[in-house]
Amino acid sequence: MKLNIVPARTGIQWARLGLQTFMKQPLALAALVFMYSTIAVAMLVIPVVGPFIMMALVPMGTLGLMAATKVAETSSFPMPHVLLTAFRASRERVRAMIVLGALYAVAIVVISLIVHALVDVPDVAGKDAIELAQMPEFVQAMFATMLWTAVLYLPVSLAFWHAPALVHWHGIPPIKSLFFSFVACMRNAAAFTMYGLAWMGIALVIVAASSLAGLITPWLFGVVFGAATTLASIAFYISIWFTFRDSFLDAEGNTPGDPL
Repeated sequence: MKLNIVPARTGIQWARLGLQTFMKQPLALAALVFMYSTIAVAMLVIPVVGPFIMMALVPMGTLGLMAATKVAETSSFPMPHVLLTAFRASRERVRAMIVLGALYAVAIVVISLIVHALVDVPDVAGKDAIELAQMPEFVQAMFATMLWTAVLYLPVSLAFWHAPALVHWHGIPPIKSLFFSFVACMRNAAAFTMYGLAWMGIALVIVAASSLAGLITPWLFGVVFGAATTLASIAFYISIWFTFRDSFLDAEGNTPGDPL
């Protein structure tokens, strides 16, 4: 396995491929994303450890959607069992994926604790949404919470971005996969910057289209915005596979394949 440095314009290509691949199998891919989301949320009913399990499933769910994208890329129909790709490997790689999931959950918990310690949130007991919006100290606390969360989550996101695929398709140990993922994202920072700008542009188009729809009939704003945002979010998850595919090559210079 070796790192592949791509030009900045590749980031736009990743976003476009996400949209194009989603259109090849829209129902199947949308169903898989909703299925994964439902399973993750269902973990919350488990007392005490439910939220931790939900967070630990993120790397496994990400890998499953990447595998589904590989199938849909050839216009084939991805079946539901593709979400279990993380568990359809050797015992060693399954254990490594579980460790990776646990590390992700721990990272999120640590970030939450740090943000909680840094931001002093005022008492909001008994206040409704309108009253909260009129409390400057509450608004400032929420802004500070979002800012600190984004700052602290960014390096975590980079470390885990490629890690599930590196563990599964290349057999890289969890800790090394986090290091290689972070390095790969940093070395391809220009492409990832364009990738992020492309999705920001798509978001602006959605807002503009929703606003125009709202001028026709007010309730259309919510309908168009909700539907377009959902579809764009699914396409974003689909595009993650392409960021990995182009960032790493095997010893023969080929993109990774499923070991099963």
